[in-house]
Amino acid sequence: MKKLLALLLSGILLLSCVGFAAAEDNKTLTVVTWDATTTPYLIAQKEAYEASHPGVTIEYVDVASQDYAIKTTTMLSGGDKSDVFMVKELDDIIKWQAQGFAEPLNAYVEKTGYDLSGFVGTEKNYCVEDELYAVPFRSDFWVLYYNKDLFDAAGVAYPTNDMTWDEYADLAIKLTGDGNYGTHYHTWLSAVVNWTVADGVNTLADRNYDDLLYFYQLYQKLEDAGACMAYSELKAAGLHYSAAFANGNIAMLPMGYWYVSTLINYNKEGTCNFNWGIAAVPHAEGVKAGSSFGNLTGAMINAKSENKDLAWDYISWLGGEEGAAATASVGARPAYVSEKVAAAMSSVEGFPTDETSKGALIPAFVGMEWPVAEKVADIKTIVNEEHSMIMAREISPEEGIQEMNERVAELFE
Repeated sequence: MKKLLALLLSGILLLSCVGFAAAEDNKTLTVVTWDATTTPYLIAQKEAYEASHPGVTIEYVDVASQDYAIKTTTMLSGGDKSDVFMVKELDDIIKWQAQGFAEPLNAYVEKTGYDLSGFVGTEKNYCVEDELYAVPFRSDFWVLYYNKDLFDAAGVAYPTNDMTWDEYADLAIKLTGDGNYGTHYHTWLSAVVNWTVADGVNTLADRNYDDLLYFYQLYQKLEDAGACMAYSELKAAGLHYSAAFANGNIAMLPMGYWYVSTLINYNKEGTCNFNWGIAAVPHAEGVKAGSSFGNLTGAMINAKSENKDLAWDYISWLGGEEGAAATASVGARPAYVSEKVAAAMSSVEGFPTDETSKGALIPAFVGMEWPVAEKVADIKTIVNEEHSMIMAREISPEEGIQEMNERVAELFE
């Protein structure tokens, strides 16, 4: 009887130890982000990571989007120990690194042999003096949308993934007429001249804007030819690019990848009833086909995290091929570029099935719309002010660019 009781007690003790060990294996990783309950890719990422990492729970700390930069910096300054902070703006990571809040990542990359090549150079925007401080996981780069029905009606071949800006302009003029426009430019600076940063050399904060002249002249040539709606008309009407293209009388539209999900929904709702596709944005002479520009969203490990190894596993997964597939599964554009990720993106219901559209999902290079730079907020104001005057024909492109050069130079005197 005593032996039986001893066996029972030892069995209970063993089970309790197993239970305790299992409880120890269950880990929670806190991730600070914005719009956590309403952003589809965040929900998809959490579900996919937890499914592939039994015992780990991702717990989002939701911060209001409009207050994100201020509140997260306050949290970090106060010693918050949340494991991962998502990076909303490029300058956030630079500030956090300077204040000692961001964990350096080079050692983790080297230890795990993490492959950064899939980011096509975008990860360098999260580096300070060659040290990586965040991993990118989203990148909304720009592509060229086109109305297949208008091309078919005109008997003109569709845009390709290797087309120069001059060829694009010729196409736009060829497709203009009978109430149709060959292309459309939204009123933003980015829609007209940001293409200059796709060469990996120029930036919009480099204090010289001579390289913008070609793109302003190209725009004015197309506006004069009636190949696009006039800037003054668009400003007066307040016409949004999404509604303009959905009307069905615009052949081409350079715009960010985020518009894909809008078009898919438009087709489902019947808001637009034409066939469309995407291609890589045109490139300048000497710039590699498939080069574009865009913005980044990334993830940083908090230097005060008590789960740094697990945090690295999470952000490296998030930025890598598996996390990218989860992001792409809901139509969002991952930062990681690969055939597998492109296949996941193109498998979304409503995405065009042609090979050109699929090929456009694999950019050769993505430059940043605005880099992290000294006095960049002031530079933005100046460049956008001169842009508006050029577009309204109040001054010539040459005069506007000269003003940009001189006014930005004055910031640094």
